[in-house]
Amino acid sequence: MNKLRLLSISIGLIYLWFGALKLFPSLSPAEVLAGNTIDLITFHMLSADAGRIILAILEVLIGIGLISRFKQNFVVKVALCHMFCTFIPLFAFPEVSFSHAPFGFTIVGQYIMKNVVIIMALLILLPGKKTVTPKIATE
Repeated sequence: MNKLRLLSISIGLIYLWFGALKLFPSLSPAEVLAGNTIDLITFHMLSADAGRIILAILEVLIGIGLISRFKQNFVVKVALCHMFCTFIPLFAFPEVSFSHAPFGFTIVGQYIMKNVVIIMALLILLPGKKTVTPKIATE
């Protein structure tokens, strides 16, 4: 098994596990933060509970997609969008994210910042464009 495959599986397991925890109230330490963030970005049109369930399903599907490599290009792009959204609480809820802004993170802020590593790993998994090497005519 190659390194990229192992990287895809490991990130997929994280998504699958963290997403599954959100399906059961009070199991995910990120549940309240995720619910409050979704409530905020949907302008209160989606309740925290509904948002948590939708997010959980999305994370589980991303996890399954990364593990199976089904539609990997699409799944990685969705995961990247999700990862960028995880930084919203740093700006929307600084009192939860920082003990001393902007450098002293709370455990919540550290939880968010570790996503930088996941973003970089997802970028590695993102398939690059294939380049075509022009053929040189020889005489």
